[in-house]
Amino acid sequence: MPTGIGVFWRRPEIPALTSKALPNPSKSPLDIVKYVIALLLVAAGIVAYYLFSDWPAGVRLMVVAAGMAAAGSVFWFTAKGVQTREFLAESRFELRKVVWPTRQETNRMMLVVIIAVVVFSLMMAAFDLVIQSGVKWLLGS
Repeated sequence: MPTGIGVFWRRPEIPALTSKALPNPSKSPLDIVKYVIALLLVAAGIVAYYLFSDWPAGVRLMVVAAGMAAAGSVFWFTAKGVQTREFLAESRFELRKVVWPTRQETNRMMLVVIIAVVVFSLMMAAFDLVIQSGVKWLLGS
């Protein structure tokens, strides 16, 4: 076993958190074209919002939303889209493992937070009154 200062500074090997070892997808020229198309779709929605100012606001907002949805669907099929889908799937899987607090625990913690805020606010008000009276005394008012 090696000794010395360097041993303590060495970062330990951390095993992968998932069983899936995904290769890092490279940026292909097709992906770059898809990114450009997605940006153009978002820009088209925003330009349409301002270009058709005589249309009702709700319709113009739906045009912007449609442009963003179309851009999202194009992005979904890029390499980063694949990574995003994988991340969301793993996040959903991890959320199933979370032990959520009960209603009673949540209410207790909410009460603790409210009490702490009230106490802190009263302390700040007391400090403010002391500082205010000190300033008035110094100014001779």
